[in-house]
Amino acid sequence: MGIFEELQERGLIAQVTDDKEIRDLINSGGAKFYIGFDPTADSLHVGHFMALCLMKRLQMAGNRPVVLVGGGTGYIGDPSGRTDMRSMMTPEIIEHNCECFKQQMEKFIEFGEDKAIMVNNADWLLKLNYIELLREVGACFSVNNMLRAECYKQRMEKGLSFLEFNYMIMQAYDFYYLNQHFGCNMQFGGDDQWSNMLAGTELIRKKTAKDAYAMTITLLLNSEGKKMGKTAKGAVWLDPNKTSPFEFYQYWRNVDDADVMKCLKMLTFLPMDKIREMENWADGRINEKKEILAYELTALVHNEDEAKKAQNAAHALFSGKGDDENMPTTIIPLADLANGIGLADLMVLCKLTDSKGEAKRLIQQGGVSVNDSVVNDLGKLYTKEDLKDGLKIRKGKKVFHKAILG
Repeated sequence: MGIFEELQERGLIAQVTDDKEIRDLINSGGAKFYIGFDPTADSLHVGHFMALCLMKRLQMAGNRPVVLVGGGTGYIGDPSGRTDMRSMMTPEIIEHNCECFKQQMEKFIEFGEDKAIMVNNADWLLKLNYIELLREVGACFSVNNMLRAECYKQRMEKGLSFLEFNYMIMQAYDFYYLNQHFGCNMQFGGDDQWSNMLAGTELIRKKTAKDAYAMTITLLLNSEGKKMGKTAKGAVWLDPNKTSPFEFYQYWRNVDDADVMKCLKMLTFLPMDKIREMENWADGRINEKKEILAYELTALVHNEDEAKKAQNAAHALFSGKGDDENMPTTIIPLADLANGIGLADLMVLCKLTDSKGEAKRLIQQGGVSVNDSVVNDLGKLYTKEDLKDGLKIRKGKKVFHKAILG
């Protein structure tokens, strides 16, 4: 089985421009492909995780990745999948976020001579002459075709700025520039990027008469139709300072039953023979599958040691042994205690809820426990003595957090 056929079996391929050509190219290790990452935050999150795994798989099969960090397109913001305009970032924030991305990507992709390269589209986009761009690139685009693109259609009723309207042109120009200066012949991305990617392949073909290819990967969705990586607290980050290894492990340990095999296929590097065997396991082994998924992904993003710690902590907590050494922890400053602090305020400080009102509702419904005892008294206050050794807060059945005096 070639890498193309493996990607198909894992359910990763959504659409391709040229099936046979792409199949032959990546199976022979002849693809020099790029995936773009706009620096919208100072950490990658699991929404980027599938793209990183794809790059790793293709590199292992002999293909060469070009990692594009969107220091230039970050000035505009991708309208795909958005119902409103992205917040404008300062150049300093964009540059900082790009540096953070680079450090994290090096854990997944092997960079060096004849290996992967990393580029920043700020190096060429910020130098473009507007009139020259209009004449050389703008003439290749049909506004009628652009307006039919899904990334724009969903925004037309609520309003689409001219700034965002240019994003497709910028992304297409990226592919053209990489093709001309780095020999890049293929673009990969999520299936929400299809229109932008087609624009890039067409621009290359019109300007150079060269072949260029595009392939989109299936965006991983959970059973409720939400994009991968969203929780009640927000995004699941790859930075351990934003999402601890324990929280990361717990996120994957708690995926919906219907999504477990899909995640194992798309995201882990377990051999397909092993995954096919797991598909035939009895329904009663679903938790075993989830533990394998959580362990494999935590080890991949963090390391084997952190994965083992997270797994051991989860086993101890759910067995009632109370091992909280690796539990996510918030330090509570003495100044915040005064004459004591209520559980609702503690939950907000620990970012277990977004608001005090939400915390109060959970407490009143019996959904919160402290040190393994359900608490429904909103008036109960916790003192510095209570917090000296740490309080173990449990929200629902699966979310644990420790609050300790700083």
